[in-house]
Amino acid sequence: MNLSAVRGVTRLARFDSSGLAGFDASPQGLLNALAPWIAFSLVACVIMLVRGQPAQALGDALVSVVALLTPPVTSHALASFWKRKPNWLRYAVAVVWCQWVMPVALLVALTGSFVMMGAGVPERTAERIVMLALLVYALALNIFLARRALDMAWWKAVLLVLAVNFVTGTAVLAPRLIEIAQELGA
Repeated sequence: MNLSAVRGVTRLARFDSSGLAGFDASPQGLLNALAPWIAFSLVACVIMLVRGQPAQALGDALVSVVALLTPPVTSHALASFWKRKPNWLRYAVAVVWCQWVMPVALLVALTGSFVMMGAGVPERTAERIVMLALLVYALALNIFLARRALDMAWWKAVLLVLAVNFVTGTAVLAPRLIEIAQELGA
């Protein structure tokens, strides 16, 4: 990640749309944004292969590919439908880079949960508050990115984010759901 992308992510994480200027909104820029996620997936697959779990490695590799590519494909279709295709690369690159915000947000949220538990909040309640806060932040950030990068109405941004998450979740979970259905039918 170059310094410009780090600045862009930092600004966007604080809902500052000037961060969009920090990214290379080109096909190469999108590939650069995806590269670290692909590398992590490959490392995980190699570890499973070394542990003698080739079927698990193949399955996880396929799920990773689906999880990485479904959001850009889905958002591209919707951006085209809403005549926002010229802005799509800017959006896609920013969204992929901004996924790095979530591990940092998780650490901040976990710290908050420890503070809450120290103040007497039950552990389970603190966990639920943290998970809800992370979910709200992730949705808000993604809606903000869609609205600003694609230059669209807030309701279209909400629909885009919900559609991308629904399609991605369905695509990732579909093989497992089919497997469960087959087991129940047998």
